[in-house]
Amino acid sequence: MSDDPETARQIAELALSELPLLVLDVDDVILEFIRPFPVYLRSRGFELKFDSFALNGNIADLATGERVDRQTVSRLVDGFFEVQHDWQELAEDAAETIAGLAEAAEVVLLTAMPHRHRATRRALLDRFQLPYPLVTTERAKGPAIKLLRGPHPRPVAFVDDMYYNLVSVRDTVEDAHLFHLMADTSVRPLMPPLPEGIVQVDHWREAGPKIARALGIAPSRNQRP
Repeated sequence: MSDDPETARQIAELALSELPLLVLDVDDVILEFIRPFPVYLRSRGFELKFDSFALNGNIADLATGERVDRQTVSRLVDGFFEVQHDWQELAEDAAETIAGLAEAAEVVLLTAMPHRHRATRRALLDRFQLPYPLVTTERAKGPAIKLLRGPHPRPVAFVDDMYYNLVSVRDTVEDAHLFHLMADTSVRPLMPPLPEGIVQVDHWREAGPKIARALGIAPSRNQRP
């Protein structure tokens, strides 16, 4: 089972399905994050410096120029999630592509964020007409996806912008199809090389047909080959 009890509780509430399973991260996969977050930070008196692929160590106080500590980074990210509805927009082509895949697959959104923000995120997803079940987790995603798959040996695909989440799933659900997608690819050069077995896609138009093939479902007529 998931090593996050609240995540396991949320998954237990979902109806069992035997359809192919598509699990999607939210931040910078379905909703933009890298574009609005620096703007949000400046409105709070801070600046995001893209010196490496991390938030910790790369946020500075505008007044002093000093890098802030982990506790301050966590506080700023938490504050962003509280007002996410004022800042985050849909990634290009995400809604249409996911809707096409949902015609033949079970789609579940798995977001790494404090559980207390789940209702706020649910409201934002509903505003964008993304009705898919939402699961929050504060721990590794691999065990959560293993639990989501359930007892049926159905195909599984997982899309995330963070390579370590994809590695967690690779190590837990060995036959899962893994896709690395970023709504904003400008920071991809800062990342380490993707581990073996992870497919890089640059946008949702490219991802849709590849995910459909991985899951063994017919691509939607709206998806480009």
